[in-house]
Amino acid sequence: METIKGYVEHIVYRNEENGYTVFNLNNDDGDLTCVGKLHYIEEGGLLELTGEYATHKLYGTQLQIETAKICEPEDLMSMERYLGSGAVKGVGASLAGKIVKKFKEDTFRIIEEEPERLAEIKGISERKAREISLQVEEKKDMRQAMLYLQKYGISIALAVRIFQHYGQSIYRVIEENPYQLADHVSGIGFKTADEIAAKVGIHMDSDYRIRSGIFYTLLQSVGEGHVYLRKDILLYRAGLLLGIEIGDIENYLQDLAIEKKIVVKREGESREGGKSLREEERPAVRIYASHYYYMELNTAKILHDLDVRYDISEAVLLHRLHAIEEETGLKLDEKQQKAVVEAAGNGVTIVTGGPGTGKTTTINAMIHFFEGEGMDLFLAAPTGRAAKRMTETTGYEAQTIHRLLEVNGNPDEEGGAGFQRNAENPLEADVIIIDEMSMVDLPLMHALLSAVVPGTRIVLVGDVNQLASVGPGSVLKDMIASECFSVVKLTKIFRQAGESDIVVNAHKINRGENVLLDNKSRDFFFLKRQDPDVIIRVLLALIQEKLPKYVEAKPYDIQVLTPMKKGLLGVERLNRILQEYLNPPDKSKKEKESGERIFREGDKVMQIKNNYQLEWEIQTRYGMTVDKGVGIFNGDVGIIRNINTYEETVTVEYDEKRKVKYPYNLLEELELAYAITIHKAQGSEYPAVVIPLLQGPRQLYNRNLLYTAVTRAKRCVTLVGSDAVFQDMIRNADEQTRNTSLAERISEIY
Repeated sequence: METIKGYVEHIVYRNEENGYTVFNLNNDDGDLTCVGKLHYIEEGGLLELTGEYATHKLYGTQLQIETAKICEPEDLMSMERYLGSGAVKGVGASLAGKIVKKFKEDTFRIIEEEPERLAEIKGISERKAREISLQVEEKKDMRQAMLYLQKYGISIALAVRIFQHYGQSIYRVIEENPYQLADHVSGIGFKTADEIAAKVGIHMDSDYRIRSGIFYTLLQSVGEGHVYLRKDILLYRAGLLLGIEIGDIENYLQDLAIEKKIVVKREGESREGGKSLREEERPAVRIYASHYYYMELNTAKILHDLDVRYDISEAVLLHRLHAIEEETGLKLDEKQQKAVVEAAGNGVTIVTGGPGTGKTTTINAMIHFFEGEGMDLFLAAPTGRAAKRMTETTGYEAQTIHRLLEVNGNPDEEGGAGFQRNAENPLEADVIIIDEMSMVDLPLMHALLSAVVPGTRIVLVGDVNQLASVGPGSVLKDMIASECFSVVKLTKIFRQAGESDIVVNAHKINRGENVLLDNKSRDFFFLKRQDPDVIIRVLLALIQEKLPKYVEAKPYDIQVLTPMKKGLLGVERLNRILQEYLNPPDKSKKEKESGERIFREGDKVMQIKNNYQLEWEIQTRYGMTVDKGVGIFNGDVGIIRNINTYEETVTVEYDEKRKVKYPYNLLEELELAYAITIHKAQGSEYPAVVIPLLQGPRQLYNRNLLYTAVTRAKRCVTLVGSDAVFQDMIRNADEQTRNTSLAERISEIY
């Protein structure tokens, strides 16, 4: 490891996103090219660097930086170069030379303490002298703060963010209560703040630590889909996290409630704070993060305001529907007709049904009806794949809900700008139809409803038996459970769909009935195997040889769906093996190691979190940009087209030829996607799915999960594994319950 000191002569390249910088360093040995992640450097700045020399085939010898330390300019030459580098606006090389020549070693002291003396130099007015002093002071404060934060293992990138938020009060914050960093600075969670606190010497039983740990535990439960935790569960989980026994939790909860971070409610207690409905049973106490409590409450209020009744004659409606049937060739059964009638007569309508029950036909009939009435429609779905499928089946343009709302900033962040379409700038539509509603979580539903004005009809279409949304809440189920809205349940399986064993068996699974595994079907197969390695060999044979011809699709389009992330048949192991066979190493393919994974050009990958800032472009074959936008979302699947080792970027191509450049530090947002969890497959359809099944945890291996997996396939489902596990899953109707209270909030208002 080499240690080198010098000043930044010239910044050649800078990636503002990840801080990757190429610059020329001038030291005693002349100019040296340096590369590394440095979020805060400036031309003229003095750096002490450690790193290793490497030879780039195009750019020659470079120092690959491991650590960087910002230093104060020392000698006269360094001072002059720093001042004249452009770091201080309005001071060029000539003026810098004059300042240093006059004040010599005293230059920085004069600038900081007696800035008016700069006016002694020709070309510097008193006003300019003050501006120079102010800039030097600001930069000095920043440099000092960074040096201070480096002691606590905080990266330069985070240090910049912390200083930008707190300024000079950073020293007091770190020494008194570093836990507030987790509340105010993105990229710092409880665990980082806890590490800093330990280094500062804050005790494990500090009130600050306990409060922060309780709130962190509550927010972690949101990741499991919960909107609240019961007090006893919160106390237990927070105790495990903090490694201490929490004494009087009531006091801490009271403090957090005073800070408006949480809301405490007894089960059965109305929002007006009325008495418990079951006082004698001492109902459990619920703890909500305030943000999510008020989100549920506002969602319920907006739904109530939108649920307007329209006085329209049913006879007239049915006459119009018959005319539509004749014009379009659509055939509607009684339930489908009822769905259109309800959508016309109500502000909020829910249509739910399993595969093959005619949800798409119903949507098409609604579109024709509302268009015939001269109404403006929007169609939307939670994911890009679901929106694309909606467009294909209706012939009417559908878009993602995020795109409909014109995503801007990060809606997942509390208080973030979120969407350009909101209460102040609502959507201009008469009817909005949302498909795949089971996937819509509470925050997205709240954002959508906030952008809708009373008088707009909302039609929500989905399959209530699908898995719950990835994000918190259980919106569709809660709305149906409230019994406050018009709900039409489609149950009839239509003839064409009834010819598919995928559809027939999916409904049998949902009803808890036995499924015959005799492999006489054309689209539903079960291959009985008991050994995990044998199962994997069968998967490979199916994907590489058998299924592509059978369903007329590429191996990449065939999706392996598995219940688990870990284990012998978990996503992580399967992806490593499938990658080796489907996209093996090759000298012509560049690779990038990220953690325990290797990404290779040609790999199938998935985005695993919403990123609202990622820019995408659609280009012609000749490199001309024809469309661009922002936002790549959890569950989006693409192919790695290029790995650029110099830029340190990975280019992924998603649906509709959208290309995204990922800086290396964002690769944690990608996973290989040859195999994905069933949860991640929600809202997507594939020509064929292959599902490995061996014993797993009962709370996960349930009917709901199996039903969701089977219904992802358009042409063929192949299960490989234990038939006993398959039948057990059908019998297991227990779902992972979510702590939500939207149904209660709705019922209170109606």
